[in-house]
Amino acid sequence: MSLPVALVEAVAAKLGQPIQQSKSLGGGCIAHATRIETAGGPFFLKYGRGEVAETFAVEAVGLGALDEAGSPLVIPEVLTVQPENETCPGFLLLEWIEPGAKSTAFWQDFGIGLADLHRYTAERCGFEQDNFIGRLPQRNTWERSWIDFFRKHRLEPQVQRARAGGRWQRAWDHSLSDLYHRLPDLLPENPPASILHGDLWSGNFLVARSGTAALIDPATYYGHREADLAMTELFGGFADDFYEAYRAAWSLEPGYTERRDIYNLYHLINHLNLFGGGYAGAVASILKKFG
Repeated sequence: MSLPVALVEAVAAKLGQPIQQSKSLGGGCIAHATRIETAGGPFFLKYGRGEVAETFAVEAVGLGALDEAGSPLVIPEVLTVQPENETCPGFLLLEWIEPGAKSTAFWQDFGIGLADLHRYTAERCGFEQDNFIGRLPQRNTWERSWIDFFRKHRLEPQVQRARAGGRWQRAWDHSLSDLYHRLPDLLPENPPASILHGDLWSGNFLVARSGTAALIDPATYYGHREADLAMTELFGGFADDFYEAYRAAWSLEPGYTERRDIYNLYHLINHLNLFGGGYAGAVASILKKFG
C-alpha cells in the first residue's frame, strides 16, 4: 500500500528528510503499520483516521511513561505524533526496533526485566489520562483503592458496553453480583501501584537485535502488577522460564491463580465487545467460578 501524499510530506517535514521508500507491515489490526526508509535510517510509522487516530497520542504518552521506568526492557522512542487533519491522517512515528533472535536466556531476562519495570510505582492506581485497550476506551481515573479502581474503571465499563451491545447474557448477572461482593476478599486493597504495560500478550512484544524483549502497543496505567502477569497467560502463555524468573525476582502472594482469572475477565469481556460471542464461553466460565 502506497502512503498518502499528504502523510509522506508531513512525516518528511517532521524528520527533516524525505522518505525514500516504505513497506507495509502485517500484524496491525487497528492502525496501518509501515516501515519507512530515509537517509537517516528506518523508522516505524502508524497512521489512520477517526477513532484510530485518537489512539496515537495516548499510546505515545504510555510509551514515554514505560521508558521513564528505566527497566532493562526495550521501549521504542517516540519521535513525533500528529493528529489528523482534512488532508492528512493522524500518525505516530517511532524508533525502528531491529528484530533479532531469542537467546537462551531471553525468557529469563524478560521475566526479570518485567519485575524490574513493575518496581516503578505511583501513589495511586490509574494514569494521567484515559487511553485505549485495543480500539475501545479504557478509563484511568485515579483511585486510592485498587479494588475500587478495578471494579469501577475496568470491569464495570466493559460490562456496560456488553449490555448496550447486546452481548451480555442476563444469566451472568447473579455471578457478576457475587463477584463484585467478593472482590474485597479476593483482591488486595492497596498493593504497590506498579506501572503496567496493560495489554501484555505475545503480540505486544518483539525480540530486539540485542536479544532483549521490546514492549509495543501499551495500554499503560498504574495498578496491581499481577494484572500484567495474568494477561501473559491468557492466550497461550509465555515460557516457563519467564514466570520462574519473575517470581525469583519478585515473589507473588498466595492466591494468584484466583486473581489471575479475575484480572483476565476484564480482557475477555473486552474481547467479547470487540469480536463477539466467541468469547462468551470464556466469560461465563470465569464468572461461574466466583458466583
